[in-house]
Amino acid sequence: MRNIFMVLLILLICNSCKKTPEEADQLTVMYLAPQKIEYATGFTIQNKNSYKEIKVTTPWPDAKQELIYILHPKGTPRPFKAPNTIFIEVPVERVVVTSTTDIPMLEYMDLEEKLVGFPHTDYISSEKTRALVDNGKIKELGTEYNLNTEVVLELAPGLIIGFSSSGDTKAYDLIEKTGISVVMNGSWVEKHPLGRAEWIKFVAAFFGKEAVAEDIFQNIKKEYHKAVTLAQNTTATPTVLSGIMFKDVWHVPGGDSFVAAFLKDANTNYLWADTKKTGSMALSFESVLEKAKNADLWIGSGNTRSLEELKEKNHRYALFDAFKNNNVYSSTLKMGPKGGLIYYELGPMRPDLILKDIIKIAHPELLKDYEPYFFEKLN
Repeated sequence: MRNIFMVLLILLICNSCKKTPEEADQLTVMYLAPQKIEYATGFTIQNKNSYKEIKVTTPWPDAKQELIYILHPKGTPRPFKAPNTIFIEVPVERVVVTSTTDIPMLEYMDLEEKLVGFPHTDYISSEKTRALVDNGKIKELGTEYNLNTEVVLELAPGLIIGFSSSGDTKAYDLIEKTGISVVMNGSWVEKHPLGRAEWIKFVAAFFGKEAVAEDIFQNIKKEYHKAVTLAQNTTATPTVLSGIMFKDVWHVPGGDSFVAAFLKDANTNYLWADTKKTGSMALSFESVLEKAKNADLWIGSGNTRSLEELKEKNHRYALFDAFKNNNVYSSTLKMGPKGGLIYYELGPMRPDLILKDIIKIAHPELLKDYEPYFFEKLN
């Protein structure tokens, strides 16, 4: 009787594991919801009958080849075979991310407890994820360019979300050979602030959180455009200097950079707005002084917390009118317990807050009840 009972139990379990076509369709609907991309230019998402195709076209600047990821529901076979294609079963239950900018995306979708490892955990500033690190639930993985492969294998994540500034993916290539899927997040290459934020949809697709991500993004977009409209209704356009010296070179944001987009949308006159550069431009101190000596505002002065500290780094900063008139602003208002700036972690996810901060600086008569979130005035 005992043997008969065991056979019946096994049959019952096996039958419960089988999925009818209707159940398989429900899985597809649940984990492969349609997604529309509005601002991001670095990736595309297409829904097929039983899988989702994500193409990352710009994982890093000047990428020569797009990256293809095929997402299919857990328990279903790969929909086809193809070279140079990564197949990923969704939803993912355990994930490793390698950039702090991914942390807010996970938190906004209530996914932070699925994070099991991170390189340089000291860089994590968010309270919720910081608590998980301190409690030992998120393991230290070394550096993003030299991940501790042994620890990664022990954690056995279903997915690693990586990034590369140059196209060097050696650290990830080694891990991929073990069977762990790696995808590349290229949000930092986006030109438009909302394009960077829209990469939450990329992350959401691996967890079946498409609808949640859409709601989050639409709210951010709505707040951003409300702020743009408000700023455009004022006729004042203060001139703006940005960036700081590193050794003997002053790095200013290019005219096609996301920083320049913020300054334009805040209705300011950014002095390098007409340059066709998406990243930063390396200039001499003399050329910056000649162009921006009389600038009304200096927004983005590195990680300094006071004018005295700024002057100690380079006494020539005091030659600018913005310095003399105490109109220098730095994104150091909020810092994590380990010294990380919340601006670098949360900012890409919340461009609406960055824009409102800049509007508050440039047009103090607007947003009267708004308290700055990232930027503080140096004294």
